[in-house]
Amino acid sequence: MNKRIIITASLFGMLAVILGAFGAHGVKPKISPDEMHIWQTAVDYHFYHVFALLFLSTFSRFRSRLINISYLFFTIGIILFSGSLYILAAKSILGITQTSFIGPVTPVGGLCFIIGWTALLLAAIRNK
Repeated sequence: MNKRIIITASLFGMLAVILGAFGAHGVKPKISPDEMHIWQTAVDYHFYHVFALLFLSTFSRFRSRLINISYLFFTIGIILFSGSLYILAAKSILGITQTSFIGPVTPVGGLCFIIGWTALLLAAIRNK
């Protein structure tokens, strides 16, 4: 499990650096300041949860179902929360005019983050 968590965190970390740099150098001149703020929020939460995944990888002795749940929900949260914000921020570049289907995805991703953190809390409480 640790290897899978580290690989996932590494791939998401690499992607966060790429998207952060792309936002600062490629996207910024093409979107509004409000959209750039959305992009930066996506990058921030993306990175926060990469670090959370790396932290999970240190729990080798836990072998806990709750750690697996936390891993799953952090991963889904990055995809849904940050992914939807990247799309919303770059909608004009991507040529997306209808974003009503994307908006509700962001809070679902946020809920996934909350579930992931809750599972981590419960794993720590249950650890002897």
